[in-house]
Amino acid sequence: MPISIRLPEDVETRLSNLAALTGRSKTFYAIEAICEHIDDLEDLYLAKRELDAVRAGKSQTIPLEEAMNRYGMEG
Repeated sequence: MPISIRLPEDVETRLSNLAALTGRSKTFYAIEAICEHIDDLEDLYLAKRELDAVRAGKSQTIPLEEAMNRYGMEG
């Protein structure tokens, strides 16, 4: 699925320079960057959502020791 993004001018310049120096397309490097960081972004935003739910009293926590015991992990 095609997407269109506007990059800050300095990032666009860096991306263009990298593409020219390596003979790869800017699209190649954009895909590489997204694939490299999407897991971290998902983790970050899911963790923030859960933290907000805990703070709002919509989700509960358990002590680490209890979670480790529940899943048979040693501390």
